[in-house]
Parts: sequence; C-alpha cells; structure tokens
Amino acid sequence: MHWLYLIVAIVAEVIGTSALKAADGFTRPGPSLLVVVAYGVSFLFLSLTLRTLPVGIAYAVWSGVGVVLVTIVAWFLYQQRLDWPAVIGIGLILAGVMVLNLFSSTSAH
Repeated sequence: MHWLYLIVAIVAEVIGTSALKAADGFTRPGPSLLVVVAYGVSFLFLSLTLRTLPVGIAYAVWSGVGVVLVTIVAWFLYQQRLDWPAVIGIGLILAGVMVLNLFSSTSAH
C-alpha cells in the first residue's frame, strides 16, 4: 500500500508544482488554491508512505520522479524545452531512483 501512497504523493506534488507558474506568485486565486491543496495532499500521502518506507528512499523516489514528471508537464503546458544536458541529467535522476529501488537493501522492507 505504501507504493500507492507514494504514487498519490508524487502526482499531487507534480500538480502543485505545475500550478505554481499559473499562480503567478500567488496573485491568482484559483491556481494558488490548487497549489496549496495539491501540496497538502502530497505531504499527507508522503507521510503515510513514511510509516513503512525509510525516509531517504521515499524522498528520493518522490523528488526524483517528481522532477522528471514536472519537467514533462512544463514541456507540454509551458513549452519549456530541454537541451541535451537537461535530458542527460533527468536520465541520471531516473537511474539513481532505479538503483536505489532495485539494488539497495535500504529500500527493502
């Protein structure tokens, strides 16, 4: 169940982070409310994840996958383009998350 909680936390964080640009420094009420609610949901579900997963592993997955997904959303919603160093960096982030989950005994629970 902790992986489902972590997925919900990641999706909520991506929604909140993606809405930050639209909130325009919290000057637009609708997107600003979305940011606050999405981050609240994200932290709630991240905290539920921490009942069973080590904090370092949960945070690495949450932040790493979140970075990748926010980058993809920004590419589609805000036409933010990536250069090759950015693509390589994102690939390294994904590789790091995979190494933690597949090979580290720290993630076993």
